[in-house]
Amino acid sequence: MHVLITGSSGFVGATLVASLIRDGHRVTSLVRGEAPPVREITRMHWDPGADTLDLSTAGNPDAVVHLGGVGIAAKRWSPQHKAAIRSSRVHGTRLLAKAVAAMPQKPPVMVVASAMGYYGDRGDELLTEESGPGERFLAEVAVEWERAADPAREAGIRVVHSRFGNILGRNGGMVPKLKIPFLTGLGGPIGSGRQWWPWIAVEDAARAIMFSIEQPDISGPVNFVAPGITRQKEFAKEFAGALRRPAFMPLPAWVARRVVGGLAVELLSSQRMVPEVLLQNDFEWLGPDLKTVFWHIFRSPLESEWR
Repeated sequence: MHVLITGSSGFVGATLVASLIRDGHRVTSLVRGEAPPVREITRMHWDPGADTLDLSTAGNPDAVVHLGGVGIAAKRWSPQHKAAIRSSRVHGTRLLAKAVAAMPQKPPVMVVASAMGYYGDRGDELLTEESGPGERFLAEVAVEWERAADPAREAGIRVVHSRFGNILGRNGGMVPKLKIPFLTGLGGPIGSGRQWWPWIAVEDAARAIMFSIEQPDISGPVNFVAPGITRQKEFAKEFAGALRRPAFMPLPAWVARRVVGGLAVELLSSQRMVPEVLLQNDFEWLGPDLKTVFWHIFRSPLESEWR
C-alpha cells in the first residue's frame, strides 16, 4: 500500500509511519520545511500558507492521511495563535482536499484528523458520532476543519474524520506534560475532576487510522477514543498510581485559567465520547483501559509488546 501523509513528524504521524514501514508499506510525506532524509520515506514539499501543493509526482497513493496542524497546546492562546490553529487546520485541509480531488487517479480514501473539541463541553451526555457540534473555539474550528475536506468528498473519495481524544504515549501528547507535577507530588484532578476525559493510546490511534483505511464501510466522523470512559479525577488517580505517587493536589479551575489561559476552557470541558463506529466494526484496542496503557508507558521495557 502507498500512503501519502502530512504531519509525519508529529506524535501520531511518527507512530503511524513507523508502523507502515515495519509492515512493508510505501510512504510519501508532505513536509513544509527542511527535514532530515529517511531512506524508507519519499518527501515532497508543500506550503499551505502560500497555497503551494503539487501532487503531479506523488504517483497513485492508495490512501491519504492528513495529520498536519499547529499544536493546540504549543503556547498560550493569543489571538495570533488561535488564528494559526484555525488556518493551519482549515486552510491546509482544503488545499490538500482540492489537490487530491484533482488527481487523475484519485485515492479511494482520505483520513483527516479532527478532535474531541468538536463536541464542546457536554457534561454527562453520551456522545456518539451522530451527536452534533458544541460551542466555543475548538468546536467552531473542528466544524470548519471537517467541512474543508468537502472537495475530496464531492470527488467521490471516501473521507474519514478521526475525532481524537487525548492521545497517550511515552514521547508526546499530554503524558510528558503531566509527568513532572505528578512526580513531584503536585498532581491531581483539574477543576472538579468530574469532567469526562476521552483518551486513546497513540499506538491504537495509529492502528485505528489503518483500520479506517482498510474498512470500506467506514466514512464520516469516527470517535478515536478507547471504550473505557473515564472522569478526569479517575484519570489522575490511575496516572498517579502508575507513577507510585499521590494524586491529592487538585488544580483549581481559576488557577488553570491563569496558568494556561484560554486552553483551560478545554481542559475543564467534559466529553463523554463513545467509539460507536469502531465498536460496530469490531476494532480491537491494545489499550482498552488506563491500567493497561499506563503500565505500557511507565513500566514496560521501551520496545516491549503490549500485554
